[in-house]
Amino acid sequence: MTRNAVETVMGAVVLVVAAVFLFFAYTTSQVQAVTGYTLTARFSNADGLKDGGDVRISGIKVGSILSQQLDPKTYQAVVNLSVDPTIKLSTDSVAEITSSGLLGDKYISIEPGNEDETIPPGGVIARTQAAMSLESLLGQVIYSASGGGQGQQSQAPKKPDNGGPAASP
Repeated sequence: MTRNAVETVMGAVVLVVAAVFLFFAYTTSQVQAVTGYTLTARFSNADGLKDGGDVRISGIKVGSILSQQLDPKTYQAVVNLSVDPTIKLSTDSVAEITSSGLLGDKYISIEPGNEDETIPPGGVIARTQAAMSLESLLGQVIYSASGGGQGQQSQAPKKPDNGGPAASP
């Protein structure tokens, strides 16, 4: 009987520790969605973005990615985001897709501009920069290290032709 009581108490302790850990992780991770006004940004490549991902200014989360779809006419990725209503972005702000570390999650980083006019709710961030993929960067490095892909053949230097008769051995 004492064995069953010990197992029950240990199971309860494990459940309490797990609940405390989950509560701590949730409160410190800023997982909650930021509600605010909606903006749209168009990217040539939105590789790695996820719905619910972060929108940050100077590394601080100010919004969330609401949805992504493909424009069938231009074949651009159309990303809808929600931005905190206290943040007013100027019309010359730039949205770029960056990652948190070499292999980290991707998010949208906004560099605020200096114009006095702001983007209205439902407006479009006109200036965007697409994600830079690690694979394409590695491909460029390998391509440039191999001499630009040009096959360089070693050729023996040609002997000058002095126009004289060929010497026979």
